[in-house]
Amino acid sequence: MSSAASCLYECHVMHRRIVPKHHEFLYRIFLFYLDLGEIETLARDVPIFSAGEPNIYSLCNEDYFQFHSRGLRANLETFLETQRISIRPAHIRLLTLPRLLGYTFNPISIFFCFDSDNRPITSVVQVGNTFGELKPYVVPLDESGNGFHVRVPKNYYVSPFSPLDLSFDFCFKNPSEGLQIIIDTYRGEEKNLLSTLTGKRTELTTSNLTRLTLAFPLVTIKIIFLIHWEAFRLWLKGIPFYAKEEKPSEQQGTFRVRK
Repeated sequence: MSSAASCLYECHVMHRRIVPKHHEFLYRIFLFYLDLGEIETLARDVPIFSAGEPNIYSLCNEDYFQFHSRGLRANLETFLETQRISIRPAHIRLLTLPRLLGYTFNPISIFFCFDSDNRPITSVVQVGNTFGELKPYVVPLDESGNGFHVRVPKNYYVSPFSPLDLSFDFCFKNPSEGLQIIIDTYRGEEKNLLSTLTGKRTELTTSNLTRLTLAFPLVTIKIIFLIHWEAFRLWLKGIPFYAKEEKPSEQQGTFRVRK
């Protein structure tokens, strides 16, 4: 097995809405887990993957929150500084889906930060919406030091069927042979939406990436289609709708990647 930290994860995504009405769905995707220090090697060894150049899969700096144009690491380090986190990570690994044939959409991407001994320091979850906006959230180590956990005000318009006065509860482990991400939403102490992302690791090779591309064709298009399909189903169920223009003052700390 390769000693590289970068890999692929075959994943299941589950959403379960509890209030005001029950609604649940499950679907399969795959994601990349990319060590930023290995990007050049991956781009050389995996012909259908590139960094900043057109390809079947392309990792582009402009698809993530930005303070300047010096790259993913520099932008992440600047964001950590704005959050009064002074430690500069030795290794940064990104769970994401790069552009597919030039098209991108990530409901979430997660930056995992490590020290020089590969001990986790912190993580940053980037949440995306269909309005071309991104919002990063710092998710620190939990009490055990083996995972990450925080509950924070959402202050971000993700879905027209979720009000802004909710909190995100992020809870996940450091990716290994398995992937387990839990992102729930609360109103006060009442949980109203459960979301999980679970996956199984496979080596990032040309053959494995080709296999997953054939197993999940146009995976990014699938994700954006399912988001709108499930929104239509929620509308049919009479779930309350919240317009993005209603409370702009409660939408804070966002980055816009496209108009």
